[in-house]
Amino acid sequence: MSDSRESAIEYVRENYDRFLEDLRELVAIPSVSMQADHNSDMGRAAEWLAARLTALGMEAVQVLPTTRHPVVYGEWLGAGGKAPTILVYGHYDVQPVDPLDLWKSDPYEAAQQGDYLFGRGTSDMKGQVIASIAAIESLAKTSGLPVNVKWLLEGEEEMGSPSMAAFLPEHKDLLGADFCLNPDAGMIAPDQPTITYGLRGLAYFELHVWGPDHDLHSGLYGGTVHNPAQALAELVAGMHDAQGRITLPGFYDPVRPLDPEEHADMAKLPMDEAFYISQTGVPALWGEADYLPIERVGVRPTLEVNGLLSGYTEAGSKTVLPAKAMAKLSCRLVPDQQPEQVHEQMLRYLEEHAPKSVHWELKLLNVGSTAITDRNLPGIKSMETAMETVWGARPLYKREGGSIPVVAMLQEVLGLESVLCGFSLPEDNVHAPNERLHLPTWSKGIDALVHFFANLA
Repeated sequence: MSDSRESAIEYVRENYDRFLEDLRELVAIPSVSMQADHNSDMGRAAEWLAARLTALGMEAVQVLPTTRHPVVYGEWLGAGGKAPTILVYGHYDVQPVDPLDLWKSDPYEAAQQGDYLFGRGTSDMKGQVIASIAAIESLAKTSGLPVNVKWLLEGEEEMGSPSMAAFLPEHKDLLGADFCLNPDAGMIAPDQPTITYGLRGLAYFELHVWGPDHDLHSGLYGGTVHNPAQALAELVAGMHDAQGRITLPGFYDPVRPLDPEEHADMAKLPMDEAFYISQTGVPALWGEADYLPIERVGVRPTLEVNGLLSGYTEAGSKTVLPAKAMAKLSCRLVPDQQPEQVHEQMLRYLEEHAPKSVHWELKLLNVGSTAITDRNLPGIKSMETAMETVWGARPLYKREGGSIPVVAMLQEVLGLESVLCGFSLPEDNVHAPNERLHLPTWSKGIDALVHFFANLA
């Protein structure tokens, strides 16, 4: 290891407790983007990050408004025109903490228990933002930062990044870079560093079904009035066949066949049936039998029920025939599926299968494009080398089942590819109660980012 890297890594060790305290402070701000009563907290989180970037020595630090929550920008271009410019992406918003009664500690008081730090946002992704800040500070305060850096820290990722569609084109020149570092992904296991090179897209719907103009007595009208809850259940159930395949007309037509080489790489990942059962607690897996479990969640499209609402759900019995029912549905999409195309397919399915005895309406709430990155890009190779240096093992490559809308937006609007990494783990309870961060992995992640930026020089 060169003296310059050694000094930066030593700086990480000396300032680790302060970096951890930074994370605790940021976690303490309940920056829940999708709940209006936290709007002031969103502003506080943005201002906290702007102050932290300023203290780091970043220039032109700004809290830029959007139609909803602000974006934090900063830059340091002191490495000169011959050095690469890296756009560091992160988001400071978090998911709601509900159900609160399942938390074992206050979700906004980051509590350390052994090797874990518990709290909302510790893993997704305030911990990853602080890791990036820590790595850049450690280089800047010792041997010097060898690359130019720009920051794009948004507050709407957990909502699907709706403001980015307008923000990115409006700030195209400001955000120009060679590529983006996005540590919003994760690792397969603490000893298995991981680089993500593919993300699924998203089409999110609400399906409303209604019949009578008010709730009815099920004894007086049941059997002659079609129950909207039953009609909705039948429609939703019919969206999959007995083999787990989605029945929307034309749904699989644009889906790319899985490349044999990629299939062979997927088969090497330690994410078999036993892995998913251990992570979820289910008695058995379900889905397309012709594909590996990792392929079902990474390279195949899905249709899932995210919520159902109808009728009486309180304690006791109430013999009601509900007037209406609603389902929230999401499709995870793969290349070359388009959200708008899937919307049309969903409409066609409903037109063909919805009974005449009820009314229905389909609302498209949220969309996101797919993203695939060339694994041979210089930025990805720099991260591969950095991870191998820290963990002593070549990182695994995987396609992620989730969606990070800004990755596709950066490709489409700015022409930027993203290096997707991160130091969260599958068991971190992301989006769930008792979210946590494995601190030894986080510490190694900071070291890996130091090597990553040094490699780019």
